[in-house]
Amino acid sequence: MSAATRTTTSRQNSAALAASEAIASRILILRGQRTILDADLAALYGVTTKRLNEQVRRNAERFPADFMFQMTNQELVILRSQFATSSERAAWGGRRYAPYAFTEHGAIMAATVLNSPRAVEVSIYVVRAFVQLRDLLTGHKELARRLDQLEARMERKLSTHDQAIVGILDAIRKLMAPPPPPPEPKRRRIGFVQSDD
Repeated sequence: MSAATRTTTSRQNSAALAASEAIASRILILRGQRTILDADLAALYGVTTKRLNEQVRRNAERFPADFMFQMTNQELVILRSQFATSSERAAWGGRRYAPYAFTEHGAIMAATVLNSPRAVEVSIYVVRAFVQLRDLLTGHKELARRLDQLEARMERKLSTHDQAIVGILDAIRKLMAPPPPPPEPKRRRIGFVQSDD
């Protein structure tokens, strides 16, 4: 492989990584699922939110509840409060209805119903971003599991050590206690003692 080819490949990999990270920053956890909102997905696919939602409505049978759902007003209020200062999320304001949230599978399905070259191209990066987050969360779960195991081992060791320390302290207290007074020596009686013989 030539140096020019390696450089081009390196740049492409860097661009793909940057694209995946930019998409990953738009992925939100809603109802316990990783999702991307319709406005963000439309911007990625190069269409208006209205156009995306029209295509989704026309192909509603392709979007079951585990692919897409509409946010409740309460969820929207919470989401807006979290991103109150973000100009990037300003596109959510002024809408007459709550946005739709697309899961990984819903985002891919949206690319197929849009059927534009850009949507197909960007859907690859969307999938990579979801996979990247899944791998990251899996790593955190494994780390949390190992920490729990370590904590359990430490508690067992500490209880054993605690018992040993208590034993040592008892022994030290016994050593520090004043010795009991010696028994009084038997006194010999003064005077004449008669033997029984």
